[in-house]
Amino acid sequence: MRRFRALVPLLLALAFFATPGLARAQVDVAVSIRVAPPPLPVYAQPAIPGPGYIWTPGYWAYGPAGYYWVPGTWVQPPAVGLLWTPGYWGWRDGLYVWNAGYWGPRVGFYGGVNYGFGYGGVGYVGGYWAHGVFAYNRAVNNFGSVHITNVYNKTVVNNVHVTRVSFNGGPGGLGARPSAAEEAAAHDQHSPPSALQAQHEHAASVNHNSFASVNHGRPSVAATSRAGEFHGQGVVGTRPAPVHAVSHQPRPAPHGPQPVGHPEGHGEPQGGPDHGGGRPGGEDHHG
Repeated sequence: MRRFRALVPLLLALAFFATPGLARAQVDVAVSIRVAPPPLPVYAQPAIPGPGYIWTPGYWAYGPAGYYWVPGTWVQPPAVGLLWTPGYWGWRDGLYVWNAGYWGPRVGFYGGVNYGFGYGGVGYVGGYWAHGVFAYNRAVNNFGSVHITNVYNKTVVNNVHVTRVSFNGGPGGLGARPSAAEEAAAHDQHSPPSALQAQHEHAASVNHNSFASVNHGRPSVAATSRAGEFHGQGVVGTRPAPVHAVSHQPRPAPHGPQPVGHPEGHGEPQGGPDHGGGRPGGEDHHG
């Protein structure tokens, strides 16, 4: 029995790679392994390519050669009104299990992982849909020199100890549990990662420098402006971790209502055009 369970990660990985053209969320197999994923790297957000893009944070995926980093990137949602719920590693029956991300009308549970750039562990405070147009929170999005019309400004204050822990449950994992709103969001109609997102993950899986065994937790390509583009302008690397960031420290479970969709009290879109702004390099991701 022990020998069989030890072969589970390899068998699951082979099942995935033997199914070309499918996004991981479409494969009815859960990736589960015994080794915890590395801490999240620290990086700056690259500039948005244009209006209508939504930020999807980077994450550690797993393949036959071990963990590899899938860079954060900007993508267009598959339909108006959809928001991205990031995937996360959870703990189940002594194994680390990957829960794939998805598109839906509101943001669901993603393990309490602080991915940064509006994904602080609960909900999303980087923007919301209003009358078919996405409004961006200037405080957490890097516009660069791109002309973005629908913007508002709402400072995001992180009152919890910043952590770079990348998984929920298990030894050293986060202690967050789904709220009632997040459990309700899990029953919404969801769309899997787009074909472009699947291609982006595949590009990372064949990039030698993406593997934790090579980069030791500091990938040279931490984030990209456009999915699948790992070279040239719009690519940012890893920054040194701040001294206050914790790599392995459980985080208390969130309490109270969470902001999803239009975050009440997070400001309204400002009228008139905006000619960029945002902080150069965006918000540093500290886990």
